[in-house]
Amino acid sequence: MAGAGQLAAVIVTYNRLDKLQATVARFLESPALELAHLVVVDNASSDGTADWLATQTDPRLSVLRMASNTGGAGGFEAGMRHAVAGFDPDWLLLTDDDGRPAPGALAAFHALDLSRWDAVAAAVYFPDGAICEMNRPSRNPFWHGREFLRTLLRGGGRNGFHLDPAAYDAGVGRPVDITSFVGFFISRAGVVQAGYPDPGLFIYGDDGIYTLELSRRGGRIGFEPSVRFEHDCSTFGSDQRGRFRPLWKVYYYHRNLLLLYRLAAGWLFWPLMCLILPKWLLKVRYHKGERRAFLRLLGAAVGDGLRRRLGRGLAAVTALAGVK
Repeated sequence: MAGAGQLAAVIVTYNRLDKLQATVARFLESPALELAHLVVVDNASSDGTADWLATQTDPRLSVLRMASNTGGAGGFEAGMRHAVAGFDPDWLLLTDDDGRPAPGALAAFHALDLSRWDAVAAAVYFPDGAICEMNRPSRNPFWHGREFLRTLLRGGGRNGFHLDPAAYDAGVGRPVDITSFVGFFISRAGVVQAGYPDPGLFIYGDDGIYTLELSRRGGRIGFEPSVRFEHDCSTFGSDQRGRFRPLWKVYYYHRNLLLLYRLAAGWLFWPLMCLILPKWLLKVRYHKGERRAFLRLLGAAVGDGLRRRLGRGLAAVTALAGVK
């Protein structure tokens, strides 16, 4: 058995068969000592994903087919429960269908001194070798004076509290409070502390909320630069910068950010909202021809986020966007 014990990976996918095929192949290149089980949660894909998964013969692969699209949050919650109940692993590894370990990454994970950590965040890069900005771990500036001051001095930008590029070249790990679900390893002790992701979050911010809650409960998350992941994701084109496609994503993005900010900021959440809400309203300028729908979605997101309500389903959200 490798250094970390039995590792089970959980991948959530929805209608991205080409990405999933490459990711599954990369994972299964690792020997069973490094990867004991691979759970693929298929969120009711309609692009042939189920048929392709049915042809796979590696005994480590387990497929969990959902009856409907439960989003990333629902998929990870179901996949984690499935892995824990079915395989009793020592560690879980969470990733998207386009996030895969670089060659040697799982061996590097098993070589770590994991007594320091309850969870580990990988160093995530684009395929061209650039640091993947959306997966850059961070410290919560509201918990740490140095990060709080640096964030203020830099005008509230992400560089004030996210890890800087030098951390990716360091030879040792360092503690973080928040990270993404691309290359996120969590021990069984960490799962006991944090529980499972809330499926009501659906998409956006579920990973940030989950990892910040783990930190708040005393869980120790370490960024380990020797564990490298590749995120083969597409970015916004110049003609779509600032636009949400499809539009209904406006709701989940802003509602869940409110929940994350509230968890992070504590009592400072309310004055923070006075700064953030006007900026959000200005995003309407990017949605010519659909501004009323954008404002309906944003209003619902703010109302539900402030009330901490997660019960509005996808059908109701798409109806707000004018989708029938």
